[in-house]
Amino acid sequence: MRKFLLTAFAAVSMQAAFAQNSAVTSAAMYQQKGTLDKAKTEIDKAVVHEKTKDNPKAWYTKGLIYQGLAVHPIYSKTIDPAKVTQEAYDAFQKAVELEKDAKKKQYTELSNLQFDQLKQNLYVYALNKGVEEYNNKNFAEAKNAYLEAIKHRPEDTTAYIYAAYAAAGAEDYAGAKQLYNTLVDKKMASSEVYGQLLYIATEVEKSDEEALKVLTKARAAFPQDRNFMLQELSLFLKTGKEEEAMSKLDAAIKADPTNANLYTVRGNMNERLKKQDQAIADYKKAIELDPSSFDAQYNMGVYYYNQGINLKNRAEKMSLAQYQKNGKALETEANKFFTQALPFFESALNAKPKDVTTIKSLNKVYNALGRKADANRMDTLLQEL
Repeated sequence: MRKFLLTAFAAVSMQAAFAQNSAVTSAAMYQQKGTLDKAKTEIDKAVVHEKTKDNPKAWYTKGLIYQGLAVHPIYSKTIDPAKVTQEAYDAFQKAVELEKDAKKKQYTELSNLQFDQLKQNLYVYALNKGVEEYNNKNFAEAKNAYLEAIKHRPEDTTAYIYAAYAAAGAEDYAGAKQLYNTLVDKKMASSEVYGQLLYIATEVEKSDEEALKVLTKARAAFPQDRNFMLQELSLFLKTGKEEEAMSKLDAAIKADPTNANLYTVRGNMNERLKKQDQAIADYKKAIELDPSSFDAQYNMGVYYYNQGINLKNRAEKMSLAQYQKNGKALETEANKFFTQALPFFESALNAKPKDVTTIKSLNKVYNALGRKADANRMDTLLQEL
């Protein structure tokens, strides 16, 4: 009798184990047929049952079913795809964990094939949620969503930048700064990232010291960026370091004497220091080295235009007697400067055909010289932009 009872107990245990393994098999069959709701019901029971909760096949099967639910055109409408995708990811991870000491890692290998796609899907879900929350001005929630996206694709810069935007939207500038600096530390920062850090330093923290730190790093990362160069030099001027600024620029030109951009920047510096003759010499050198240099061409045009407009304004302010005596001569002299300005503005427009400021400048010069057809052409260009 005792032997019979043991045999019966063993049979019951075998039946229970078989029933649960059968549930895993049924779930897999439903999954293959595309009946994912029934597959989910079966596998949800199997992964919590004592007999199969440590079965890697059960967890791998759950991962496949949940992964399918998240992207199914019908089933996905009744669930939270992001949550279900995360559950799929966790299920595959569980299968890997359960096989860590096994000699044969069948479901580990199969699960590893799924992770990259799941990470991509989780990234997209989190990023989309961040965009939605940001558009609804829920900046703190948007930031959290973007931080979630970062976890899934830490090598991608988009989520970092969006998270920083969201932090700034919530006036959490310290958080935004931290995110931007993370990109700097990872050598993943664009010039726009340094621009945002500079904005925080100058407009929020109002710290010349912090701004200089940002510009030092920006200049190292983008040594040819004219804007960073000018901003750094401007900061030197602002803080009374004119000699240091010019010395640094002179050294750069000495090391790279054929770099037209450096001469353009020094021309800007000399203009700020009211050294107009030296500025003109620098712009001319920049144009000699690079005739397509927009900034040098435009600044030369501005110089000659300003000379002309100053003379024209003097003529217009004269009394009738003064004008009759000297006015025509002044206007003639002004037109000489306008004529000198013209080729520089035209070259600048060739370098940047859609630059509004240049088009407007040309419009003024053409009008001043009585070239109405060309002035009208500039008006047409403006209307087309």
